[in-house]
Amino acid sequence: MATLLLVRHGRTTANASGILAGRTPGVRLDDTGTEQVARAGARIAAVPLAALLTSPQERCRQTAKAVAEGQRGAGHPVTKAVTERGLAECDYGDWQGRPIKELLKEPLWQTVQRQPSAAVFPGGESMVVMQHRAVSAVRRIDAAITAEHGPDAVWVAVSHGDIIKSVLADALGMHLDLFQRINVDPASVSVVRYAADRPYVLASNTHDGDLSWLAPKPAPKGASKRRRRGATDDGAVVGGGAGPA
Repeated sequence: MATLLLVRHGRTTANASGILAGRTPGVRLDDTGTEQVARAGARIAAVPLAALLTSPQERCRQTAKAVAEGQRGAGHPVTKAVTERGLAECDYGDWQGRPIKELLKEPLWQTVQRQPSAAVFPGGESMVVMQHRAVSAVRRIDAAITAEHGPDAVWVAVSHGDIIKSVLADALGMHLDLFQRINVDPASVSVVRYAADRPYVLASNTHDGDLSWLAPKPAPKGASKRRRRGATDDGAVVGGGAGPA
């Protein structure tokens, strides 16, 4: 299957001021966030992308634009960002737009922290529904990209902290009640590969480092592509394997 790069949007004015933005329109990257996504786009530029999908929220579309600019700067075919509603921010309902310091006092806050599978935001969606729609969208798109571009394809999904954490929890086989153990910072890059037997989390919450090892490479004569990618299509390698070539 293809390889997915999960990219969280960069820091926003709401992040910096401690406001739960949710789906509030007009929330944009601040100066720090703009610099963060430019660096993320430059990192990802080492890999030609088969597709670039984004949450409809403006901060994610700004981040996707930075990724597309990185592709253009590297001479890769320009990948137009496609909006995917399955990647949209959680619908926090009545919590949206409120200061985090106020939400800390709400009884629901402890449920979100300790048993998120039981959390339903007033006037919004439950965290179970949030995870289901995000994971369903990612797996559906990944299968379609693999069918069209082949198993060496790499694609990007730009989304939000809770959305990416829920996708990573699913890939790790973790119950949603444990997903708060995962950290996803602004403009971080996480890497997931959905193989035939199970998902593989190849990296999580990365900010720096070379990503060129994800780029498709010509296979040496007589060698299979699966071996070059760590033999993940044949299952986990006992002992840990040799890593990417």
